[in-house]
Amino acid sequence: MTIRFASVAIALAIALPQYVNADSAPGETIVVTATRTEIPLRDAIVPVTVISREDIELSLANDLAELLRFQAGIDIGRNGGPGQATSIFMRGTESNHTLVLIDGVRMNPGTLGGAAIQHIAPEMIERIEIVKGARSALFGTDAIGGVINIITRRAESAYFETGLGAGSFDSRSGVISGGNRSEQGDFSMSLSYQDTDGFAPRTDSDIERGYDNLSMNLYGARRFGSSEISLRHWQTEGNVEYLDFFLTPVDQDFKNATTALQLDNAISERGSSKLIASFMQDDITQNQSDDFVKSERLSLDWQYSHAFDAHTLTGGLFFVDENASSLSFGSGFDEDTEVRAAFIQDQWTHDRHKAFVALRLTDHETFGNHTTWNAEYAYELGAGWTLNAGLGHAFRAPDATDRFGFGGNPDLDPERADEAQLGFRFEPGNRHSLDIELYANDVDDLIEFDLETFTLRNIARAEIRGAQVAYEYRGASFTIHAEVTRQRAEDADTGARLLRRAEESGSLTYTQDIGAHRMGLSLFASGDREDFGGVRLDGYVLANLTAQFRLGDALSLHARLENLLDTDYQTAAGFRMQERSGFVEMKYHWN
Repeated sequence: MTIRFASVAIALAIALPQYVNADSAPGETIVVTATRTEIPLRDAIVPVTVISREDIELSLANDLAELLRFQAGIDIGRNGGPGQATSIFMRGTESNHTLVLIDGVRMNPGTLGGAAIQHIAPEMIERIEIVKGARSALFGTDAIGGVINIITRRAESAYFETGLGAGSFDSRSGVISGGNRSEQGDFSMSLSYQDTDGFAPRTDSDIERGYDNLSMNLYGARRFGSSEISLRHWQTEGNVEYLDFFLTPVDQDFKNATTALQLDNAISERGSSKLIASFMQDDITQNQSDDFVKSERLSLDWQYSHAFDAHTLTGGLFFVDENASSLSFGSGFDEDTEVRAAFIQDQWTHDRHKAFVALRLTDHETFGNHTTWNAEYAYELGAGWTLNAGLGHAFRAPDATDRFGFGGNPDLDPERADEAQLGFRFEPGNRHSLDIELYANDVDDLIEFDLETFTLRNIARAEIRGAQVAYEYRGASFTIHAEVTRQRAEDADTGARLLRRAEESGSLTYTQDIGAHRMGLSLFASGDREDFGGVRLDGYVLANLTAQFRLGDALSLHARLENLLDTDYQTAAGFRMQERSGFVEMKYHWN
C-alpha cells in the first residue's frame, strides 16, 4: 500500500504544476551545518533539508519529533504520547547515530546516546537544518547517519508575540516571545509552556499518563567594531508520567539545557575567527526511587576560516570534558571523559566544479585516536542538472550507559562507518526541483542488544543501502513537496533486518495561501518494521491538516487536525500513537 501511495504522491506532485505559470525566484536560504560555515543552500554538495519558521508555525507541532516525522528517510520510534521516549533513525542508521545540535552545541548526552527530541518545543526554534550522511569529520562522534541543527529564535527587528492553545487530551499551552535588534546588538527571549493529561501509552493498559514542559530561550549579542560577543541559553524542564515494565504508573522529572558564550571576530576582509565555550546538561530523576541519569559536558570549539580566490580554508580545535553518572536499581556509574580534536577542511569552487574535503583527528580518552574524513564533489552538467558524489568515514564512541548501564559491556569497541552517496539534482528554474539520492553505509562493530545474553555487543557489520527521490514545486500561492525512500538496513552476517527501520516510505506536503490565510496537508506512508522479540509492526498512512487564519493585522488563529484518517498504528511495539485529535491556538504578534 505504501509504494502505491508514494507513487501517486509523486505523480500528483509532478502533474499539478503543469497548469501553473512560473514566477520570480524565492529568497536565498543560508545554511551553516553542511560545512560549519555560512553558504547558500544551493551550494551544499550533500543533501540538506531546511524546516523554516513558517513551516514550524503552520505545523502547530508539540515537539521536534512531530516536525521530523513527515521527512522521508527519517524513522521515528516513539513509546506512546507527549514526552515519552523518542528515537530518530536517519537513513537506516541507529537511534544514537544522529547528532542533534542546539545552535551548534552538541545535545546528545554522554549517558543514553540519543538526544531527548521529545522535549524540544517548536516555539523556541527559528529553523532546523538536517544534513543527511556521515559528518564526524566536522562534528566528531555520533554523526554517522547525519546531523540535525536546531537554530533558536533571533530578533531581526523589534517584535512581541504571545499565544494560548488548547486541544484533545485536556492539553493546554502558552507562549510569550519578544526581542529587538540594533546596530550595537540584539536580544531575544522566549518562554513556552505545555501541559497535557495525555492518553494511555501502552496497548495493554488503559491508564493515561500526562506530561508538562516549561521551555526557555535567551539570547543577547553586542557588537564592537568587527567583533561580536553573544550569550545564549536554552533549557527545558518538566515531568513525564509513564508506565514501567509491570504497568505500574511512575513518573520522572527532566531537565535539558545548553549555554554558550560565543566570540566572533573578523580578522580581515577574508579571515574570520569563531570561539564557542559551551555547557550542556541532561538530567533525569525518578520520583518513585533514588534512580537518576545525569550528563554534563563542558566544550571549547574554535575555528578560523580564510577565503582565497577559489578556496575557503577552515581549521580548528575542539576540547570536551564530560561527566556521565547514573544510579539504577542500586547500581550505577560515575565516569569522566576527555576528548580532544583538531580538524581542517577546504571548500573549492571553479566554474562548474565544487569540492569539499575535511579531515578530523580525534583523541578520545577511553577509545584512543580516530581519524575521520569527508570528500565530496559536484559538477554542473548544464541545463539545470548537477551531479554530486561523496565519501565519508565516521565513528561513534560507546557512551557510559553502553559500557556500564543495564546490559552494558565495558569491552565494546567504537562503531565505525564508511559511507558513499551519489546524487542528481535537476532545477530548470526557480519553481521546480528534482533530487535523486543513492546512498550506502557500512557500519563495522555496530552495537546491538543481544536478547539471548541481555547484554550489548558489537555485531560484525551492518549494511545499509538506500535511494530517495524528492520533487518540489513552488507556485505563486502554493507549494508541493513529495519524497519516496526505499532502503535496506540489515546485519551483514545474518541478513536480519535492523529494528524499527521501514524499508519504504513516502511523504507529500501541500501548502496553500488563500489571501491572508494559509492551509496545509501532510501525508506520510511507512512500510512495516521489525521490532524486539520478532514483532512486526504494520505499515501505516498518517495524515495531518493544519490551518492559519488571520483575524486582523496582529491576531491569528492556528489549528491542527492530527491523524485525520484515525489510523491505528505503532512506531514501537506495544505503544499507542495518537488517535484523531484536534488542537487550536490563538496568537498575537506585533512588529
